[in-house]
Amino acid sequence: MAKVEETQVATAVGQVACSAWIRRKEGKNNSDNKLLVVMGRSATAITPALLELYTFDPKTSSLSSDPWKFVIREDGANPTGFAVHPSGDEFICATTKGCKLYKLVYQEFEYRLIAKDEPRLESVGYQKCLAFSTDGSKLAIGGEDGRLRVLHWPSQDILIDEPKAHKSFKDMDISLDSEFLVSTSIDGSARLWKLTDGAPLMNLDRSAEEKIQCCRFSRDGMKPFLFCTVEKRGGDVLTVVWDMATWKRLGFKRLLRKPISVLSVSLDGKYLALGSNDGDFCVVNVKKMEVAHWSRKVHLGASLSAIHFCPTERIVISNSEKWGAVVTKLTVPGDWKVWQAMLVLLGLIFVSALLMYVFYRNSDSFWNFPMGKDQLPVWKLQEHSQRQNSESMFVDDSEFFDEL
Repeated sequence: MAKVEETQVATAVGQVACSAWIRRKEGKNNSDNKLLVVMGRSATAITPALLELYTFDPKTSSLSSDPWKFVIREDGANPTGFAVHPSGDEFICATTKGCKLYKLVYQEFEYRLIAKDEPRLESVGYQKCLAFSTDGSKLAIGGEDGRLRVLHWPSQDILIDEPKAHKSFKDMDISLDSEFLVSTSIDGSARLWKLTDGAPLMNLDRSAEEKIQCCRFSRDGMKPFLFCTVEKRGGDVLTVVWDMATWKRLGFKRLLRKPISVLSVSLDGKYLALGSNDGDFCVVNVKKMEVAHWSRKVHLGASLSAIHFCPTERIVISNSEKWGAVVTKLTVPGDWKVWQAMLVLLGLIFVSALLMYVFYRNSDSFWNFPMGKDQLPVWKLQEHSQRQNSESMFVDDSEFFDEL
């Protein structure tokens, strides 16, 4: 394990090149912030390449103004992307030279990044795509050279090593059940891989006029789908849906209606985000496949390189080479909090009790008998009952006079 790389710097003028959310699991130190953002800054003439850690405040939907800063000591290793392990304890930082593993620890009311020496990752060269599986048991990386590597985690045993998977990687994603991987190439092709077998499965069907660009699997845990952006000759851009049971196309929608540079899906699978080459992005309701939010000119004139959904809030961080990282609060319905659900439940219980009381007070019931001092003693109730029974044994003869 290498020493802590945490040289503090006064300022960081390098532009933010990449970012990612880090969700810390429950059971950590109570003072440990559960939601962080890591950003990577490229080196400049006066500052080295940096990693920055920000805390996130959900009440104000903002990042802390004074992040922890850590220097990337390898010369020429500018950060290009992140893959955060689902545990929140570690992440992979892709650089222009390879990949670096960092362990995140919380000590004495501050965060530290511990760089771990992993020669198998550091020697892979420039990787354009990297992702952990949902269960954290697999790591997939796709290089500029078109080579695909899938490793068991944390052992790093090789599951797939395909030198000629693509001409060069464009995008990549792992399915919710960690069974499939989809990858796209800069030439417009797309391939499916079955991770349980460690082998390629098939190529996605496309016409000669189509280029498959970005890809994401559904995340809602219901019916499994694959979403891909497809650019047709002439500039028409579609969001196409494949059924994972048959790998056949189910349909398509024209959503952003302009060239798409990035596709992302929220952690709960309810929303898709599509970013354009001119700085706009939209957020789509997956259930209705309709645009639910527009953000125009957020990265004016610049192509979006990534959009990351916050794990707990309806907030995204978008990246571009020109404008760096931008935090945007989405104008979509938020999920109910636990306290809100409990408040509604208590309200329903109170209303039910009130209705039962009103019904009881205004209905004839067996239980509406005299109580307290107005109630007859038991021996009087018995005597009254016997008298009624004896009187019912005699009939008044006058009732038959008319028949005589």
